[in-house]
Amino acid sequence: MEIELQLIGASLRSIADEMGAVLIRSAFSANIKERRDCSTALFDATGRMIAQAEHIPVHLGAMPDAVAAVRTHDPGPGDVFILNDPFAGGTHLPDITLVTRTQVGFAVTRAHHADVGAREPGSLPADSRRLDEEGVVIPPTRLDDDVLDALVARMRNPEERRGDLRAQRAAHRLAARRLDELCERRGRSQVEAAMDELYDYSERRVRAAIARLPDGRFEAVDVLEPLDGPELEIHAEVTVSGDQIRIDFAGTAPQHDGNLNCPLAVTRSASYFVVRCLTDPDVPASGGAFAPVRVGAPEGCLVNARPPAAVAAGNVETSSRIVDVVFAAFGQAIDVPAQGQGTMNNLTVGNDRFTYYETVGGGQGACPDADGPSAVHVAMSNTLSTPTEALELAYPLRVERHDLRLGSGGSGRHCGGDGVVRELRALETCRLSLVGERRRHAPGGARGGEPATPGRNFVNGAEVAGKVARSLETGDVVRVETPGGGGYGAS
Repeated sequence: MEIELQLIGASLRSIADEMGAVLIRSAFSANIKERRDCSTALFDATGRMIAQAEHIPVHLGAMPDAVAAVRTHDPGPGDVFILNDPFAGGTHLPDITLVTRTQVGFAVTRAHHADVGAREPGSLPADSRRLDEEGVVIPPTRLDDDVLDALVARMRNPEERRGDLRAQRAAHRLAARRLDELCERRGRSQVEAAMDELYDYSERRVRAAIARLPDGRFEAVDVLEPLDGPELEIHAEVTVSGDQIRIDFAGTAPQHDGNLNCPLAVTRSASYFVVRCLTDPDVPASGGAFAPVRVGAPEGCLVNARPPAAVAAGNVETSSRIVDVVFAAFGQAIDVPAQGQGTMNNLTVGNDRFTYYETVGGGQGACPDADGPSAVHVAMSNTLSTPTEALELAYPLRVERHDLRLGSGGSGRHCGGDGVVRELRALETCRLSLVGERRRHAPGGARGGEPATPGRNFVNGAEVAGKVARSLETGDVVRVETPGGGGYGAS
């Protein structure tokens, strides 16, 4: 059975990978086909994640909530469910999730769509205050051609939206076919038994790794930089007891009148990411790796928001800060890296004719034994940069500059990675939304290492705030200077 288990496990992971390849190669928008802002996974019949492609951490850790929301509707064979409601299994509105039944469970795709109909092109407004200002809200809904037509009609560039959703559906058809083939080849009962064992195997490995950590209770605090008002505090208390971990966010600021709020699914996802990094990062990626971890937060706080809270930036920015603060709490007990850039530097431009979204990489914190990498998408993001040629071919934008922000990493025995300088010129009138963090508070160093340089934003050479919503005229230039990573150890 052990050899057969390895064969079935490799087959399941291969199916998840192939789903991702189909989605990326079939997509219309640069955000999916070039930046690969999408994720795919397979679940068993009880809604447990069994296999995932190595895609976007914030997507994958939150997917079980989407499957749980769909299971309440008793999906049948052939049913395709669509959702993006952050309070019913989603993350933020641009992330549209499809869930389908398979012979042995569920297949899931999640992709960030370049627009879902918000008042600002790109559906990531810097100044939203309610969820309905951020786009079309889709509760778990059976997807057919009529529903698809009705949804894309409420979004900009409906044919591009239709193309991306059809790419997601193609990935699901592939999953169903490959799983049928696997069951025919190995036997359905054997595949289901292997899924149980793969889940349990990941759980055993992570529990064993947690047991090697020192028991105790460790706390940390960090802040977010809202568009208006004082900083918002995130408080994390990590309790390690035997082979279990409890992460509690009691003491975190209440949800606010902006869009840095996030649902608990995103908070869990960020917390799981940290635990996986610090325990057994090479464990097969299944929900079993999350089973020893319990995450709690008071209802109505920043990291467990309730409707109708705006959440556009919570998925990208608050998730990044949750990673920082949970790492810092673990840092009371074990060595952890210095802080990375702690932001995704979300840049969205568009009008009624086009919408373009990208995140911009930055510096990662130095480790106890190595310098931090430069110009990378890290932590809760795992995307690529849009190639200049693809961007300029598809959109009325010109890349004026894309290079390292030399010297922005913190110094130390090991230096933090450098950030990025990214300049885009608008070639027609459009709207700009910038959503970034670590503009007022620099990423910190560790064990005597120096902090990094915080990020900065400019429009036509004039510095602007970390979160901006404004118009651009033809010829205007936006420059984003992303933060570096903190240094490690005194130099």
